[in-house]
Amino acid sequence: MSQTLVTLAVFLFPLAYSPGPGNMFFAANGARFGLLATLRANFGYHLATWLVTAAIGLGFVTTLDLFPQIFVALKWAGSAYVFWLAWKLLRSGMLQSDETARPASFSDGVVLLLLNPKAYVIIALMFSQFLTSSSENRLILTLLITTVFTLNNFIAFTVWTLIGDQIASHFRSPDSARRLNMLFGGMLALVAMWMLIS
Repeated sequence: MSQTLVTLAVFLFPLAYSPGPGNMFFAANGARFGLLATLRANFGYHLATWLVTAAIGLGFVTTLDLFPQIFVALKWAGSAYVFWLAWKLLRSGMLQSDETARPASFSDGVVLLLLNPKAYVIIALMFSQFLTSSSENRLILTLLITTVFTLNNFIAFTVWTLIGDQIASHFRSPDSARRLNMLFGGMLALVAMWMLIS
């Protein structure tokens, strides 16, 4: 079982650290508000990650197989949500002052995970590779895989938040901060378009 978990960690590393909706969201929030202010959303995202991953590992993936339109709906809703996040960042980059801005909340993190089709694909792929119907201690293995996946992503998103915060430390003037918000907003918009066409 320990060999499976080590192999899983190696498998997950490039998936967690490559750009995607979650990574860009947390990098943008880190740039705008810093690590501590972004932790609530990170905890929300990863509580939802753990619950969704456990549900898929325990059989929810069968529901997605039986009703593929659920996945299509998630893809469209997720893309729309990421576009909305991008619009908020782009708009804040256009405004002269953004005193109403607030860090992402716990519930923002939950919604981002629930509407992120990339997460469902990775979770289903992960279980197809590391869990079989003949696996011993299937429940325990499912919960271990779920926990390793969640912790790996939490660390990756924390790293992306810190990267965003470090980038922003070089853009503290109001004009450069607005340009940075527009850059991250544009990147999120590109991710949303990628979500629609992939």
